[in-house]
Amino acid sequence: MRNLTAVVIASAMVLSHASAKAADTTTIDEMHQNGGLTTGSMTQNPQSHMFDGIELTEQQRQQMRDLMQQARHERPALDIQDIETMHDLITAESFNEAAIRGQAEKMAQAQVAQQVEMARVRNQMYHLLTPAQQATLQKNYEQRINELRKLANLQQSSSLQAVSSTSSNQ
Repeated sequence: MRNLTAVVIASAMVLSHASAKAADTTTIDEMHQNGGLTTGSMTQNPQSHMFDGIELTEQQRQQMRDLMQQARHERPALDIQDIETMHDLITAESFNEAAIRGQAEKMAQAQVAQQVEMARVRNQMYHLLTPAQQATLQKNYEQRINELRKLANLQQSSSLQAVSSTSSNQ
C-alpha cells in the first residue's frame, strides 16, 4: 500500500511539474487570441486565465510579451534528472520513504520557486494595466473564484455522498 501511495504521489508531482512547465510557456498573444485561452482546465492553473477579457493596447501587449520572454529565458530548464531519480526510487527493490520524501521535497521547492517567479511576472503585468483594466480583471477574478467555489462545493458534496453510500452499504 505504501508503494502504491508513493507511486501515485510521485506520478502526480511529475505530471503537475510537467503541466506547470507547459502552462507557463503560454504567451500573452496565445492567451488573447480568439478572446482568450479556451483550452485546459482553470482548476489546473487558475492564473493562466488572469488576463482573459482584458482589452490591451499594442504597447501593453508588447510589454507583456517582453516580460514573458524574459521570464522564459531566466527559467531553469526542466530537470530530467529529478524525474529519473524519482522513477528509480519508485521502482527500487525496497521502498525508501526518506529518499522519496527528500526527492519530492527537492522537486516541490523547484516548483515553488517557479511559481514565485511567475507571480512576480504577473504582478509586473498587472501594473501595466490602467485602473479600468485592473477593475475588469478584478471582476473577472471574482467570477472565476466563485465558479471554483461552486465546483469545490460540488466535489465535496459528491465525496460526502460517496462516503455515506459506502457506509450505508456495509
